[in-house]
Amino acid sequence: MAKDKTIGSGPGPVIILVDPQMGENIGAAARAMLNFGLTRLRLVRPRDGWPNPQAVAMASGAAPVVDGARVFDNVEAATADCHYVLATTARPREALLPVFEPKAAAEDLRQRIDVKGQTCAILFGGERSGLDGDDVAKAQGILTVPVNPGFSSLNLAQAVLLIAYEWGGTGTAVKGFATRPEAAPARIEAVNVLIERLMGELETAGYFYPPEKRPLMERNLRIALQRAAFADSEVQTLHGVIKALAQGRGQTLKK
Repeated sequence: MAKDKTIGSGPGPVIILVDPQMGENIGAAARAMLNFGLTRLRLVRPRDGWPNPQAVAMASGAAPVVDGARVFDNVEAATADCHYVLATTARPREALLPVFEPKAAAEDLRQRIDVKGQTCAILFGGERSGLDGDDVAKAQGILTVPVNPGFSSLNLAQAVLLIAYEWGGTGTAVKGFATRPEAAPARIEAVNVLIERLMGELETAGYFYPPEKRPLMERNLRIALQRAAFADSEVQTLHGVIKALAQGRGQTLKK
């Protein structure tokens, strides 16, 4: 797969389209991205495969964004190198996550990317039904647009354009005033490994009961752990906690 291509003054957030259907919408989204300096495009399970000639044609002058797009089999892989992910949805109450409107989200992302050096991403769902609950649960926050509640569906490229516009409108890099260096944030991949290890130990301990409630229990745990925004050191500490609990209370652990 091709590496991310960066054009312009800064990388900006990664735009991830999950289950996109029409190549034309992917191309139009790429044009909207480049209009406001966003260049890193990732696709999860594009319906018509990739590369897509319709996307190239619709992208017009934004061909570099399309050419640099990367394709992934799932959201976990597409976000593995990220420190922070926002999920776009018109149903912000479906998960206990912080909710941002576009302007506030852009300002928060500017701080994270330009000041803290984090890799951030925004998830957009497919044209048919948007992001499902499981994909929303993989994010640390929700990005929603205050549209007409009676008709909240946005075209995929329109949604990307709205967010890209707010990113472009936040201006130059924000100057930070941190008095001490912050702990390095953990990448999504490291947090996912921690979560899977915890789920495995909870299954062994018989935590998921009754069985029919397991999907909801797992989702709620994932949301809570993703929302915590762990640092690398905290992830390592929690691995040690899980190891201690798995080996039994009161026992001396061998290193």
